[in-house]
Amino acid sequence: MSSAPIPYGRQSISAADIQAVVEVLNSNWLTQGPMGELFERTVADHCGAAHAVAVNSATSALHIACLAAGLGPGDILWTSPNTFVASANCGLYCGATVDFVDIDPRSYNMSIERLAEKLERAEREELLPKVVIPVHFAGQSCDMEAIARLAERYGFTVIEDASHAIGGRYKEEPVGGCRNSAMTVFSFHPVKIITTGEGGMVLTNSLELNEKLVRLRSHGITRDPALMTGEPHGPWYYEQIELGFNYRMTDIQAALGMSQMTRLDEFVERRHNLAKRYDESLDELPLTLPWQHQDAWSAFHLYVIRLDLGRTGKSHRDIFEALRSQGILVNLHYIPVHTQPYYRQLGFCTGDFPEAERYYREAITLPLYAGLSESDQDRVITALREIL
Repeated sequence: MSSAPIPYGRQSISAADIQAVVEVLNSNWLTQGPMGELFERTVADHCGAAHAVAVNSATSALHIACLAAGLGPGDILWTSPNTFVASANCGLYCGATVDFVDIDPRSYNMSIERLAEKLERAEREELLPKVVIPVHFAGQSCDMEAIARLAERYGFTVIEDASHAIGGRYKEEPVGGCRNSAMTVFSFHPVKIITTGEGGMVLTNSLELNEKLVRLRSHGITRDPALMTGEPHGPWYYEQIELGFNYRMTDIQAALGMSQMTRLDEFVERRHNLAKRYDESLDELPLTLPWQHQDAWSAFHLYVIRLDLGRTGKSHRDIFEALRSQGILVNLHYIPVHTQPYYRQLGFCTGDFPEAERYYREAITLPLYAGLSESDQDRVITALREIL
């Protein structure tokens, strides 16, 4: 009998998670009820942030965070090329121009050196970004203090794309506290650390930004008389004061998220234990294992290896397909955004960000999730050893 395939990522759903959802289904509120606010407060408190706004995806979270930051036509957004396309698309949604900053060869996060160099050039050319979105790749925080110093010097707004990183820490503080940024975005997709099915969240310490985010999430509508153009007609009255969206999270999703939050630390600890097993079992193979910065404690959303193709005797694709043929459903995070056909049409070319492109030619994401058994992990390790 053949063994079941091993995915690269998978949700962990408990009986308590199911019961939490059932309770909401039996309640009076399926959406816009109390569970959403409770979930927001729970995540904000965990991270040490003042406010949190739950939405239907991290893509929506990035979009309204950019709008709240005032990004619009004529403005520029910079992000990492080593990310999912949503980190860049959010700028285009706002009518802004998008550009990228190449990655660090060890952390695979935005390079502080390349960022500083690019800012110097942009200042001379009067093309500074209004928003910079550093991406905490694989769950490891970028060097946020260094980015915050550059933001203060050059006057841009920082939005952390922490879609991979809930449960991680930077300088002993939880990711999401917005100590070095205006806003932080989380993702709750099923392969992430915790899940709400689909979902995302924006955290901030600014009351003004929070109020703007809440309006943008729900059609740009307010019930606050202080923001209205005239006297309310009655207790039913509301006004649309700007163009918003229907990006709300349901109470059903929030209930699942609330239940998942009780196991967040357990999930991250398990991922660390599995990552350590990989480290110990793969260290003599012709590849580079994930490097961890001393200031960051990763949430380990992903475990990415880089192949030493000069020593393997096989191509990147050969190794990837050989693993998949054995039911090990490895993946690749990410195809550099600037090489996508849509972005090529905007003027980007191969060679623009060489470190991200070099990484892409060598990277493979191995299975890593809280429910991965050690026996299944051993299947991955054995297969990789045999192939290499």
